Amino acid sequence: MLKLENVNAYYGTVHALKGINLDINEGEIVVLIGANGAGKTTTLKTISGILKPKTGKILFEGKDVNSYSAPDIVKLGISHVPEGRRVFPNMSVMENLELGAYTRMDKAGIKKDYDNIFSKFPILLERKNQLSGTLSGGEQQMLAIGRALMSRPKLLLLDEPSMGLAPLIVKDIFDIIKDINETGTTILLVEQNANMALKWADRAYVIRTGAIEIEGTADELLNDERIKKAYLGG
Repeated sequence: MLKLENVNAYYGTVHALKGINLDINEGEIVVLIGANGAGKTTTLKTISGILKPKTGKILFEGKDVNSYSAPDIVKLGISHVPEGRRVFPNMSVMENLELGAYTRMDKAGIKKDYDNIFSKFPILLERKNQLSGTLSGGEQQMLAIGRALMSRPKLLLLDEPSMGLAPLIVKDIFDIIKDINETGTTILLVEQNANMALKWADRAYVIRTGAIEIEGTADELLNDERIKKAYLGG
């Protein structure tokens, strides 16, 4: 579904991604783990068109999307839930969800998807007229995921969905991620809670200083002594 071929990306003169190669197959949950500053968020931004690669190719369903704008990449079927949630704090829950559907014109389908989101996240229905900036961290994360789902993505990019959340809420968020995947959405997950993420993923990549260092099945990485020592507290 998604293929990165020797992707190099820069912030000014800083070489942030160094020849990244990455494959995601339809239906998978793939996790990208690494230390702060390793290039995880940059990888997602490059896929979603926020940051343009200097060299290399990004292929989505066989189509080279390097030259596509971020809105056009959403239209192709890739949605990005950014680090820190980034809901619009002075807009209501409902208005945030409406913005998630800005690329769509099918009113009946949009209404059906509101119902699906509220079924998945009942607390958002209770809060639908509330300003999103007044929600708890967990509720904002649910809203950010719901907003992304309103574009009906084939591939969902999730950046640190557990950040700053209580352990019980983290479990709820991962249950939601698994449910989203089981209903047909492929997921690329960036997550510092490597232990939790690897237990839910199919495959994983480890990124270090802008380059992929290790890749394998989630089970392989869970049992890799290097990964245990560096990321799992083992």
